[in-house]
Amino acid sequence: MVTVNIHEAKTQLSKLVDRAAKGEAFVIAKAGKPLVKVAALDAPAAPQRLGFLAGEIAVPADFDRMGQSEIEALFGGGA
Repeated sequence: MVTVNIHEAKTQLSKLVDRAAKGEAFVIAKAGKPLVKVAALDAPAAPQRLGFLAGEIAVPADFDRMGQSEIEALFGGGA
């Protein structure tokens, strides 16, 4: 997370707010001491991770062969 001092935040406020609105939160510090965190109101609290549906769906064992005969018939495969 980016930390900016108060002077920099004043001079680049518009740019920093645009970045925060896109989900890039930042911290404003005074004399090196963090004071506030700026983040978008509707920004997700944490990024989505792969595997968030683990255990929620089931993939059939023959998934890679589903529709095989129809596909072969359409493209002239098989003997």
